[in-house]
Amino acid sequence: QAPNTFTNPIYPNGADPWLEYFQGNYYLTTTTWTSQLVMRKSPTLAGLATATPIHIWSESELERCCNVIYTSGIAENYDRQHLSVIESQGDDPLGPYTYKGSPMPDIWNIDGNYFEHNGQLYLLWSQWVEDEQTIWISRMSNPWTVTGAKVMISRPQYEWEFSGMKVNEGPEIIKRDGKIYMVYSASFCNTPDYKLGLIELTGSDPLKPESWHKFDKPVFSKANGVYGPGHNGFFKSPDGSEDWLIYHGNASELEGCSGTRSLRAQKFTWNEDGTPNFGEPIAAGKPLLSPAGENGPLVTQVQGTQVQLVSKASHECVVDTNGNVSAADCNNAQATWVLDYTTNGNYRLVNAAGQFLGQGGAQCKASKAEELTIAPWYNQLCQQWQLVPHHQGWLTLVNAQSKQVLQFANCKEPVPANTGKKSVEDVPQFIEKKSACALWRIQPLEEVAITSIQSGKAITSAGVNVKAGSNIEQDEWNNKANQRWLLVNTQDGYYYIQSTVDSKLCLAIANKSIVPGSNAELAACGDTHAQWQVDFLNDGTVKIVNRKSNLVLDLAHCGLANHTNFAQSQWLNSNCQKFQLKPIKD
Repeated sequence: QAPNTFTNPIYPNGADPWLEYFQGNYYLTTTTWTSQLVMRKSPTLAGLATATPIHIWSESELERCCNVIYTSGIAENYDRQHLSVIESQGDDPLGPYTYKGSPMPDIWNIDGNYFEHNGQLYLLWSQWVEDEQTIWISRMSNPWTVTGAKVMISRPQYEWEFSGMKVNEGPEIIKRDGKIYMVYSASFCNTPDYKLGLIELTGSDPLKPESWHKFDKPVFSKANGVYGPGHNGFFKSPDGSEDWLIYHGNASELEGCSGTRSLRAQKFTWNEDGTPNFGEPIAAGKPLLSPAGENGPLVTQVQGTQVQLVSKASHECVVDTNGNVSAADCNNAQATWVLDYTTNGNYRLVNAAGQFLGQGGAQCKASKAEELTIAPWYNQLCQQWQLVPHHQGWLTLVNAQSKQVLQFANCKEPVPANTGKKSVEDVPQFIEKKSACALWRIQPLEEVAITSIQSGKAITSAGVNVKAGSNIEQDEWNNKANQRWLLVNTQDGYYYIQSTVDSKLCLAIANKSIVPGSNAELAACGDTHAQWQVDFLNDGTVKIVNRKSNLVLDLAHCGLANHTNFAQSQWLNSNCQKFQLKPIKD
């Protein structure tokens, strides 16, 4: 099979990128120019161009200076820039996240990065000293607390670091064969001469400036129509065999520190003396081979909420039994899957063994298109599924390659109740609606956080004492019971969104109202105003539809602040009405 390709730039407005390949997906963050942190996820590098931007955090607390480790400040003049740290609840880079603190809240500091050496964690950052922007280091007692001396280890000293302003910033560590290098950005980002420099740790103590040797020439500069290449990161190819550089650059000498900086990536090699060889920026539009291993075969645990696929016809689940797909009782331990969005409107289903549900045989080569298979990831459409909602909360899974629906070969249609008929073939109006054998419920198996795509904050039942009538609002994740929910199936394909504080209370619409704008609150589980349809959308998000009113859960005024209210509204296809179900791992 032909390898994938991509072209630079991957997408515009992608300054200061950080990227990592982790358990089957690339995760990317860049500068947002707002008070929100955005992450994109994709199984391929090229897919990041169309990946849904997921807001993982929105900062609205003034004492933190509103505008992983991130930099924030006052938008009007970039004053009071400083680092802050948020921590994911589990292993999933998409969160939910909790605010942990600021390592140095009272001094100007940006571009924080971690450096681990001989079992000790250090913080690297950039800070102004008179007319020079410099790089500093300090020990950390944990990932959000610095301790002991703060030491300057690099300042601009060569002419090529003086363009526009005297700047050293964006320190990034890379290690290989026992050697440790710091790659940093030099000169003012508003000039076309923004570039990368190299420093090597040659001494035993990183806190001593003399332990760091700066090379006297830049290692990555403007070329081939790419200007101001810098503020880089590093990542490994999916198979671990290649080293890659991620960075931003401009397409013109006139562009600078603005939204014109676009996201770019390219493979790099190593010199005989052990130093990295980044070469030159590759011209825009030139096809590049994607990182090795994107086409698999890949077996990996993928992050996401664990679910079951429950058949409407038999109430059985899709089960992987030693590599064979079959219908079985849902209590089977092998009935667990992770649902993973792939950026092109499709989803992957990954089992506990790290293999993927497909149709049409390994690598889509079987003669029977409807044959269900379990195989490593080969980056094929036959291993991807479209989730199509139907009436009463059920959905179909349509294979992206064959366009065949997921159903068991030996499935028997149930006879609809109250028809007086002995077989489903005698009820044509039922067949026309949809075969029950092709209808499924995606059943989450664990407590979840439900986070807003608009703000990154979690749906929360308000108040110290959760009770019937408690308001439903958003709040930053604090890992409390009033932010944890269970999706419990009702009749048909609907759910109770049940509070983990009190299993008798569920997310509902106040006064059983069907009027837009009616408030969301906790109420006794049971009636249709406390039942919801969860539609998995083709952008990797979900909309939550009330069964009684057929209106959707909506974040009031698209607010970012803690305690912003939820109500019901007409569907407008906005981020204020889209959510993610995120696993909670203690």
